[in-house]
This record gives sequence, structure tokens and C-alpha cells, in this order.
Amino acid sequence: MGEAILSRLIASNIYLPPDVCVSDPMPERRDFLSQKYGVQVTPNNLIAAETEVMMLAVKPQSLNSVAASLVDAPAPCIVSILAGVTLSHLEDLFPAKAVVRAMPNTPAQVGAGVTAIAPNALVTTAQMQAVHKIFQAVGTVVEVAESLMNAVTGLSGSGPAYVALMIEAMADGGVAAGLPRAIAMQLATQTVLGTAQLLTETKLHPAQLKDQVTSPAGTTITAIAQLEKSGLRSAMIEAVLAATRRADELGK
Repeated sequence: MGEAILSRLIASNIYLPPDVCVSDPMPERRDFLSQKYGVQVTPNNLIAAETEVMMLAVKPQSLNSVAASLVDAPAPCIVSILAGVTLSHLEDLFPAKAVVRAMPNTPAQVGAGVTAIAPNALVTTAQMQAVHKIFQAVGTVVEVAESLMNAVTGLSGSGPAYVALMIEAMADGGVAAGLPRAIAMQLATQTVLGTAQLLTETKLHPAQLKDQVTSPAGTTITAIAQLEKSGLRSAMIEAVLAATRRADELGK
């Protein structure tokens, strides 16, 4: 995810390569990032005094050791994309610092993600603008109360897997009905993509779009009746709630 954000920032010219420094302990990784994106690289966590934003993109279990080397970092604003790590924990590690907790999702890799952000009380308006600018490079940005971040994880953080599973199942249905696998997958993927775009651009409620597609005694209402019988709606709701509960557990 860190590289996805980096790549979009550079491609969008939001930051110039010389203005970005990436820390990574692996020499081959540093060489790759330097050659591919033209950014500065370092094997340690020393950052320049003029640093505007420092982003934490490490494994949650590595946070405490990484933070120990950054406690005196000059960056005025620290952004964390670590799942389950609370603002309170980040504030303990970085006393008196402006901290923003963020939860992007994997479509960020193609600039179509959505990121929820929650700042602490020390984040200024200018710093929030800078954070918005960073995550707008990988999609849309929403601000939520930190108490809702685990719900964000359960919905949009884990959501791409739900959609991928649904696309796979739709394609399997097409194959079962006689379509070649490649065509079934193309039809399923584009149907989901196009429907999402249609809902976004028209601002239609999903129920309105469903009603537009559903004609009396037709194929769609027959399929919807089967989906309701199989509990699709309930299963999706319970999946989001289960993922939210698990995010709560991981954060404790």
C-alpha cells in the first residue's frame, strides 16, 4: 500500500521525486524504489528537518521499534495507515505530535481507492489539506470519527475481497450457463465496474437502479428472489460486522 500511494503521488506530480524520501531496511528494495520512482532512499528512519508529512507504512507489529527511532523526528504531521492501531497508541508513541490515522484500500493501486481519515486534536487545517492531497492521489477521501475506523476497515478496507468473491461467483454462474470462462469473467467484472460508476455519477439509490432493471415476471426479479432466498443481503451485512469485530479485537 505504501508503494501504491508513492507511485500515484509521483505520477500525479503532487510531489516531485526529489521531495520524497523512503526508508526501507532492505538494500534491494531501496534500489528498486530509487530507480523506479527517482525518490531519495535511506536505510534508517532519519528524516530531514523540512519534512512536511511522515507516513508510517510498516507492519503493525513493527510499529513500536520503528517509533523508537522516530520519537524526535522533526515532521510536524504523522500519518499512519496501520490497520487497528489507534490514535491513542500513536499519541503515546509520538507525544505532542499531530497524528492522522488513515485506512485506504487496495483499489488505491489504480487510483480508484477510498481512504477514511481521522485526525487528532493537534492537526491543523493546513495539515489536513496536505493529508487530503496525498490520499486524493489514490482515490476519494472521507473524514470519520476515529470510533468508526474499525467499521471502515470492515466495509471498505476488507470490501475489495467481498466484491472480488462476488465477481468470481457471477463468472462461475456464467460458466455454468455455458459461457466461456474468459468472457464470463469479462462480463462480470465490467458489470460490477459499470454499475458502480453509474451509481456514483447519477447519485441513484441502489434500490432505484435495481427497480429500473427489474421488470414484472422477468429474469432479474427471478434472480433477485433466489438471492433473497439464499440470504445474500444478510450475509453481506454480517460479513461487514464480523470484519469490524475482528478489527476491534486486533486493536486491543
